[in-house]
Amino acid sequence: MSKPTRYREIEVSGSPREVGRQIGEAAREETRGFCEVALERVNKTIVVSRERAFDTARQSTEFAEKYRPDLVEELRGTAEAAGVTLDELMLLQVRNQFTPDKEGGCTSFAIQSSATTSPVVAQTWDNDPVLDEFTIVLTRRPQGGPASMSCTQAGLISYMGFSETGIGACVNTLPAPSRAVGVPHYFTLRELFEADSLDKAVESVRRAHRAIPVNIMLATPDGPADLEVTIDDVHVLRPEDFGAITHTNHCVHPDLLSVNDDFPELIQSHSRKRQIDSLVGSVSGEIDALKSILGDHDGHPTSICRHVNDDPVNGFWVTVFALIIEPSERRMHVTRGTPCDHQFETYTLV
Repeated sequence: MSKPTRYREIEVSGSPREVGRQIGEAAREETRGFCEVALERVNKTIVVSRERAFDTARQSTEFAEKYRPDLVEELRGTAEAAGVTLDELMLLQVRNQFTPDKEGGCTSFAIQSSATTSPVVAQTWDNDPVLDEFTIVLTRRPQGGPASMSCTQAGLISYMGFSETGIGACVNTLPAPSRAVGVPHYFTLRELFEADSLDKAVESVRRAHRAIPVNIMLATPDGPADLEVTIDDVHVLRPEDFGAITHTNHCVHPDLLSVNDDFPELIQSHSRKRQIDSLVGSVSGEIDALKSILGDHDGHPTSICRHVNDDPVNGFWVTVFALIIEPSERRMHVTRGTPCDHQFETYTLV
């Protein structure tokens, strides 16, 4: 039987504990399944003992509590309802801290043009295909905060998506120096969705004691932007001539170029960057044109639309989904599978 083209949609609301419990109840199967395989999948690229994994999770919980205790409270509610432990849920949030320079090879861009009128942000999400079965589209309506919608794996405190404040965000791996523990970047993403300006979005990330670097591509009320986030600072990039900005998996900000010399290139990052630049620079921004960009096969199988290949370390990674986010329209378009041969489904926050 063929796989559904839409991800399962869940909506929750209330206090942090209530939101968490509703997620745990509605997505119990996905959450438990993700917890069961998380460490096993990490060990496909780097060997991490169970003892080290959970020690990192517990230490990171302490940093997360200081940053946003309400979000840890939400996870406690999810753990209770799903029948897992808080440590198991925190392992989901920190698993990329064990391989900070090898967690997916996504390609992203943000654009604002006469065709889009307001900023749009998009990306391919290249990762372990096993994670598809744990992926949901989740709408949160927290008590006292803005509603948000994310395409995420069940059990994560946040991921790619947008909020009713007009912020949309996509995420790329950024090979750069890291440290063992700190605030997981899923927590900073969650606070970022509460911002209503680029400056506030930057501050939500900057104030966290971060464990790993990450790239965050944004559509904001102030226009497109890209944040190259290191453990020491947040470097902001803005678009130039044609109103678009692109990113793959290496540093672009002038202050960070030397970092690229110390980290191996992640799955043809430089060639993908050249290709996405050429493609985005040649379109006016219509949604259908952006969809075709995400399905581009130049350099196949390690192309923008990524397929299984013979690389011994990460050849099993594929484009699990692609998404285009229109935060001002409160909607996003998502493929369940490679965008070259799967249709985009539209999800709307009403």
